[in-house]
Amino acid sequence: MLKVKDLAVKFYNQEDKIWLETVHKVSFSLEKGKVLGIVGESGSGKSVTSFSVMRLHDSKNTRIDGEISLDNIDLLNLDDNEIRKYRGNKIAMIFQEPMTSLNPVFTCGEQVREAIMLHQQVDKQTAKKNTINLFKEVQLPRPENIFDSYPHQLSGGQKQRVMIAMALSCNPELLIADEPTTALDVTVQKTILQLLARLKTERNMAMIFISHDLGLMSEIADELMVMYKGDIVEQGTAQQLFKNPQHPYTKGLLACRPSPKRLLKKLPTVADFLNEDKDVGLQHLLAKNAFTQEEVNQRRTKLYSQEPILKVQNLCTWYPIHKGLFGKTQDFVKAVDEVSFDVFPGETLGLVGESGCGKTTLGRTILRLVEPTSGKLIFDGIDITHSNKKELRKLRRDVQLIFQDPYSSLNPKITVGQSIMEPLIVHGIYANDTERKAHVIQLLEKVNLGAEYFNRYPHEFSGGQRQRIVIARALALKPKFIVCDESVSALDVSVQAQVLNLLRDLQEEFGLTYIFISHDLAVVKHISDRMVIMNKGKIEEQGFPEEIYKNPKAVYTQKLIDAIPGNF
Repeated sequence: MLKVKDLAVKFYNQEDKIWLETVHKVSFSLEKGKVLGIVGESGSGKSVTSFSVMRLHDSKNTRIDGEISLDNIDLLNLDDNEIRKYRGNKIAMIFQEPMTSLNPVFTCGEQVREAIMLHQQVDKQTAKKNTINLFKEVQLPRPENIFDSYPHQLSGGQKQRVMIAMALSCNPELLIADEPTTALDVTVQKTILQLLARLKTERNMAMIFISHDLGLMSEIADELMVMYKGDIVEQGTAQQLFKNPQHPYTKGLLACRPSPKRLLKKLPTVADFLNEDKDVGLQHLLAKNAFTQEEVNQRRTKLYSQEPILKVQNLCTWYPIHKGLFGKTQDFVKAVDEVSFDVFPGETLGLVGESGCGKTTLGRTILRLVEPTSGKLIFDGIDITHSNKKELRKLRRDVQLIFQDPYSSLNPKITVGQSIMEPLIVHGIYANDTERKAHVIQLLEKVNLGAEYFNRYPHEFSGGQRQRIVIARALALKPKFIVCDESVSALDVSVQAQVLNLLRDLQEEFGLTYIFISHDLAVVKHISDRMVIMNKGKIEEQGFPEEIYKNPKAVYTQKLIDAIPGNF
């Protein structure tokens, strides 16, 4: 149905006045009713390839060579008016970030209705009826209400379903899903994958599914295509690639995702496979990095023979719900409800649960960025539950936060060097800026970035590099305790492995204590000494990771385990 032959894509670089080729003579085909998975890291050329199929590139600054044919019609030879008839009608796309793909000033229903009216030439009432039927098909709750809701009123998973409904609105023959589950909860991710698989079968559609996560591909793809730096390095059935990967890059992508079945000191990275001799395989790397039970026992004896650095006792953070004419408090949203646990010096405590379970609110309450309703917080032997601003300022030196989105937590107007130096100036550390700059350069080197990055701005870095900058800033004040809030959730699995290894290395070097917050149980199990499972503001269970994984006591925990993609 779809044939792509010798596809080469070049972009014009305005600064250097040259054409840069980002996709090099790529060829593949796709049959009706099949799913082709395109996998690779950011910058591998997978999204550029799919945008070329849709003809979404800016024609002035892009050159596309080769052939792209759908049902024997060459898409590259169609003019702008002709390609519009195909886009949405024959080929549809689900974009990576639903919040930026949906218009915030129109209701969700209006946006889907517009697509139906444009392509199917039906009246407003019929288009509304079709939209509500589509919302039912993608299993959105209360479809009539969602028709009149704005994007900001929906959860991430619901917004993604609206995008799927819009893509399906004109019965396309080919659906392109570009990273449609990135940064979603693992449970929501699983339901979206199941939904796409069901719709593909019911409608007999072909699908191109793009992701950086090979584990995820095992759930949906029939054929797989691995891309690296604009080239296809390996192609075959999903079964072939998982059982017997040939290219070092494919082996690296398979190995760097944390597996709940393994207990490793360090995750293998793609670089390990690209740099090592060809004979050195996955099993060798895993054996080299595996914890022995004796090492685990020694670490636990050392950790838990100490006094806790943090005691959380019956902590509650409730938000009042105001109703009525005079805004009386009618009820409370119990974001954190009677939560108790201890954290020991040098330990990593993993907090895991879906969005809305209260884990981020709990992390922020511990840092006193959110005020607790009741309960006690004792840090380093001092009750900080009701500390005033002056006392909290002292606390800020010892307790730091790594935010979920590094880009929005860095000031785009100042260089990364200035961003890291800022807390040193605020707290009066070092005599002058020369000394502070030397300390910042040391920190950049610690997170595997060099002095040459000091004067660059946040937009000049990749997502993984920005995460390293935020980690360097958190380390600037030499804290004892760091809360990592979903700090790897939106990263490529290969970059995620590097950041997780970095966090563990820094913990050993500086004796740091972490609370590591994530919705991904596999990631939390890999990095944590103990885990706390949260649901609806309460703790479902807590204990050692391998015990929780092998023998979960709560149904909710089992649900999180079942949602781990691939689970190999």
